[in-house]
Amino acid sequence: MIRVLLVDDDAIVRAGLRLMLGGAPDIEIVAEAADGAEVPALVTAYGPDLVLMDIRMPGVDGLAATERLRALPGAPEVLVLTTFHTDAHVLRALRAGAAGFLLKDTPPQDIVTAVRTVAAGDPALSPAVTRRLIEQVTDGSEQGDRAAAARARLALLAEREREVALAVGRGRSNAEIARELHLALPTVKTHVSRILTRLDLNNRVQIALLVHDANTPGNR
Repeated sequence: MIRVLLVDDDAIVRAGLRLMLGGAPDIEIVAEAADGAEVPALVTAYGPDLVLMDIRMPGVDGLAATERLRALPGAPEVLVLTTFHTDAHVLRALRAGAAGFLLKDTPPQDIVTAVRTVAAGDPALSPAVTRRLIEQVTDGSEQGDRAAAARARLALLAEREREVALAVGRGRSNAEIARELHLALPTVKTHVSRILTRLDLNNRVQIALLVHDANTPGNR
């Protein structure tokens, strides 16, 4: 079972999500919160696999809650579900360690699928969010100091690890990376784990963002 914590200040939205996700045989809603400030205690008490997080909430908003949560060891995955998708919101959430970012007008079955995807450790983004990210990393606005810092971090990787990181940045799955680099699938998984550990990253989304920040020729 995928254990989920719902975090949204709108009780009606939480009720709808509970009804939607509760109908899936492999998903269990273990707790709910109306404010990001409640998240740490509920995570400790119920041990969810995934937190479905709104952005706009009183007290501690979803972005701050995500940053605090993902900084903790053994933190659950975070899937942001919101009506707001400005560049700043998307990038801050993903850089904080959220593995997914969906809009609330996403079809119900797609939300269920995204919960399963993120719980399995893979990213899930709404098409509109994906388009905004592509624009963000191709319009030249994320250059200069950020690119230099990203390149310096990638330089810490061994050659094969860097090749795997670039492939993740191109959106390749582990199976696709294995075929492209002629590696066994378990070897690719090991490289991804080492990249996350060596660069102090939370998930594949953050690897991809780092690669795009570096603007490396192999990823254009």
